[in-house]
Amino acid sequence: MNLQLQKSPVATQSAIVISGSKSESNRLLLLKALHPNIQIRNLSNSDDSQVMQEALKSESKVVDIHHAGTAMRFLTAYFAIQEGREITLTGSSRMKERPIKILVDALNSLGANISYLENQGFPPLRIKGKKLTNNKISILANTSSQYITALLLIGSKLENGIELTLEGEITSIPYINMTLSLLNEIGISTSFEENTIRVLPTPQSQQPITLTVESDWSSASYFYSVVALSEEGTSIKLSSYKKNSLQGDSILAEMYKSFGVETLYEGDAVNLKKVSSALPSINFDLIKSPDIAQTIAVTAFGLGLKCDLYGLHTLKIKETDRLLALKAEIEKLGGTVEVTDKSLHLASFSGAFKQVAINTYDDHRMAMAFAPLALKTYIMIKDAEVVSKSYPDFWDHLKAIGFQISQ
Repeated sequence: MNLQLQKSPVATQSAIVISGSKSESNRLLLLKALHPNIQIRNLSNSDDSQVMQEALKSESKVVDIHHAGTAMRFLTAYFAIQEGREITLTGSSRMKERPIKILVDALNSLGANISYLENQGFPPLRIKGKKLTNNKISILANTSSQYITALLLIGSKLENGIELTLEGEITSIPYINMTLSLLNEIGISTSFEENTIRVLPTPQSQQPITLTVESDWSSASYFYSVVALSEEGTSIKLSSYKKNSLQGDSILAEMYKSFGVETLYEGDAVNLKKVSSALPSINFDLIKSPDIAQTIAVTAFGLGLKCDLYGLHTLKIKETDRLLALKAEIEKLGGTVEVTDKSLHLASFSGAFKQVAINTYDDHRMAMAFAPLALKTYIMIKDAEVVSKSYPDFWDHLKAIGFQISQ
């Protein structure tokens, strides 16, 4: 499905309710499978969270998680400790190109029995569930936070818990802290001192607990972009958000000040308001929040700003190589972009925006990051249905605030 977005302004005041965070939801879904005392409210309605739920309920010998990278990492650890069960964990053709060796090596060193069915270091995996007897493991600190989280989530179900040493500079502290906070909320004791994380075994008795998932800050990023690209005075209220969020992408509230956007917390909502012009250039280290890199780069381009983004080494192993994808699509629109293996550099732009069709590369964030440019020019988003991976309501929400969208 290709969508055409006509150049048009948005309503000066509007409100949107966004579903629960995909990151929190998927962590809690796995924890609920391990700790049945948990009940969850405001789950994400994303494809990824649907895939997680279906996989955790499945009794099949083959579990296919399609494009869901989070599910692949978390479920690899989950099935590794399901004693007596043997499964094949597989996914889409792109998923079979996404590395998982670091996590598999870590689990196997704990005593797991995981092997590769096609290419070494990549899915699909054969997992023979068993009791893991070891509890100490080391892993590179700059690896994907999802590998680290996968190990921490199962830690309390190991006989002696888990002690995880992170080697080198830690790059994903917000996501690690989110995982540890959720473990603490359900009564699991943890510690994080220097480069060592400990998760203690599950206590003998656990009280029933209901947890409400905060709305997704990554999804909020696209509305920050809309407000930044709009006239002064434009505002959008988003629900439901916490000022003291567990999500690393909540740094948006601080970063978008550079784009002239103010964030006001009003109960369980945030009100985004364009209050001033943007700074002439943008320079951010996104090592702790790489998922908002596409949104920030496109926002800067839409405003004609010079933009330098660093800490992006994990973007090459996402749904697509996001750095190369950003470069290709921004340059189609008339911009100039240089990328390295971990940074992006956008030149200031003062020309006319070209009217083009944006390729999405099977990547939900490419579709959503480029959509706000409809405030500046006609734009077509190809394969627009890809947004369902994380934000199925996205196009409806854009229409609700005034975007003119047709097939």
